[in-house]
Amino acid sequence: MASVKQWIDGARPRTLPNAIAPVIAGTGAALHLAADGVGDRFGGIEWWKAALALAVSLSLIIGVNYANDYSDGVRGTDDDRVGPMRLVGSGAASAQAVKLAAFGCLGLGAVCGLVLALVTAWWLVVVGAVCIAGAWFYTGGKKPYGYLGFGEVAVFVFFGLVAVCGTQYVLVERVDWVGVLTAVAVGSLSSAVLVVNNLRDIPTDTESGKITVAVRLGDAKTRVLFATLTVVPFVVSLALIAATPWALAGLLAAPLVYVANKPVTGGAKGMGLIPTLGATGQAMLAWSALTAVALAVG
Repeated sequence: MASVKQWIDGARPRTLPNAIAPVIAGTGAALHLAADGVGDRFGGIEWWKAALALAVSLSLIIGVNYANDYSDGVRGTDDDRVGPMRLVGSGAASAQAVKLAAFGCLGLGAVCGLVLALVTAWWLVVVGAVCIAGAWFYTGGKKPYGYLGFGEVAVFVFFGLVAVCGTQYVLVERVDWVGVLTAVAVGSLSSAVLVVNNLRDIPTDTESGKITVAVRLGDAKTRVLFATLTVVPFVVSLALIAATPWALAGLLAAPLVYVANKPVTGGAKGMGLIPTLGATGQAMLAWSALTAVALAVG
């Protein structure tokens, strides 16, 4: 039976910034929109909705992590894993237990999302259903899209566009260009996390038949892709000057992006790329927080 620590490790804590950052960024975009007359800035935001949006995002990412652990485990993809321990692949937990954990987390996200839909717009139920399906079929089902090279696109859409714009919408019932650009920035960094994860796993994924973007591009081009994705937020910061000059505060996250890129550009492989996962998540949180504050006060 897996220990509490193993279950926590199985939830992949390094990926939690992918869930937290978009809610922070979306809240900042909502506060900026409220300041432009849609609401009355801080007083016009119902903060319990932001809390529920965060609960949805966290539940979905933990759910997809457990679902990935289960599906890859039963397929044998994790049998010779280079990275952190996996519950099913290591034999620490049964496949059924991990599957139930995935369903439980996804179910919690569905309940929180349903509450938001009931008080905001019914069509959010459809969006939520698509998100949950995307979480499960990433590595689940007969033809998982994560095995066909669409994982990064899905992360960009679900933990970038949907999460950021969705948060902005449930808070002020509108999405503007600021929210969309912010979503592109967060989605790019979120995708970068998966890119470096798949870069690390190129040898084992190739052997198991998991054709990720990294497997398709190869080692060198995948490293270029990672670097490109991590630059996008700073381009967005410059574009957001049109909304507020305070958006330049996002550039302060550059040192963290440099730290994240160092192992990648230095040719690190296997476990040597693990620090990049944490550094990229920290950069995403920093950029989102700095930009959210800038948008809120600007």
